[in-house]
Amino acid sequence: MPDTTNPTSSPYRPSVLVTGATGNLGREIVDRLAVHGAHMRCLVRDQGAPRPGVEWVVGDLTDPGAVREALVGIDAVFLIWPLLDSTAAHDLIAELTTAAPRVVYLSSTAIDDEAARQSDPIGQVHADMEALLHEAGLRPVVLRSDTLASNSRGWVQQVRAGDVVSGPEVARTAVVDERDVADAAVAVLLAPHDQLDYGPHMLTGPEVLSRADQVAHLSAALRRDLRFQVLPAGLARSRMLADGRPEPLVEALIAASVWRRESRRVTDHVERLAGHPAGTFARWAIDHAAEFN
Repeated sequence: MPDTTNPTSSPYRPSVLVTGATGNLGREIVDRLAVHGAHMRCLVRDQGAPRPGVEWVVGDLTDPGAVREALVGIDAVFLIWPLLDSTAAHDLIAELTTAAPRVVYLSSTAIDDEAARQSDPIGQVHADMEALLHEAGLRPVVLRSDTLASNSRGWVQQVRAGDVVSGPEVARTAVVDERDVADAAVAVLLAPHDQLDYGPHMLTGPEVLSRADQVAHLSAALRRDLRFQVLPAGLARSRMLADGRPEPLVEALIAASVWRRESRRVTDHVERLAGHPAGTFARWAIDHAAEFN
C-alpha cells in the first residue's frame, strides 16, 4: 500500500463519497481527504457547514434517489451502514452495483468467519453487509475495526458529574484510535487500483483493554480518581432506555455485552495500511482530556 501521509506522494486523486461523515470516524476521514486534495461528497441527514472541496448531499442510505445522486461521478465510497438490520441495504447495493465505485466498507473484528450466526446483532449486521457486497460482485475492501476509542465519549456526562463511570461489562478488545482507522481508510481510498489489498483488514490498537482499563487511562489523563462500576445487564438496559437511547440499539448493546467473546487479537494491520503503528488508548485519553472536563 502506498504512503499517503504526504499529500504529494500519490498521483491518484479520486472523487470520494463519504458516508457517516459527521460521526467520530467520518470527520477524521473528511479531514484527511481534504489534506490529500481529494474531491469529496458527503451523504448526510442534515446539511453540513460550507467547506472548500466538500459537496453535501442531504439524504440517507435507505433512500435510493439520494444514493443515486450522491454516486454521480464518484470513484470510491467509504461505507458505514448505520442500521442494525441489512434488509434495507438491498436498494443501496443495487445503486452501488450500477455505479461500480471502489467500496471501502467499515466492518467489525467481532465477526467470527466460522460461525453460521454471529453472537450478537451488531456482529450479525456487519457479517450480512459483507456478504451482500461480495454477492453483488462489488469486491469491497473490508476494514474490520475493533472497538473505537471514541466510543468512550459516551462517558463524558458521567465523568463530568462524578468519579464513577458505570455500564455493562463488555469483552476485552484491542481498542483502536479512530484516527488510526481513518488513516488506514484514506490509504485504501487513495491507493492505485493495482496496489489494492481487499482484506479483510483487522484494525486493532496495540493492547487489549477492559472498560476498567480505559477508565483508568482516562483517570490518569484527567488527573482524577475515576473508577468503573459494572452494572448488571437489566439495570444497564433500564438506564440506557431512560437516557433516551433507541430500544433496538439498547438491546443490541446488551446482547453484545452478554454474548460477545473476549478477543486477544492484536495486529499490525494499521501499520501495514497507514504506515505507522497504532496509537494507544492512553495517548487518545491525553489528547481528548479536555472533552471530559
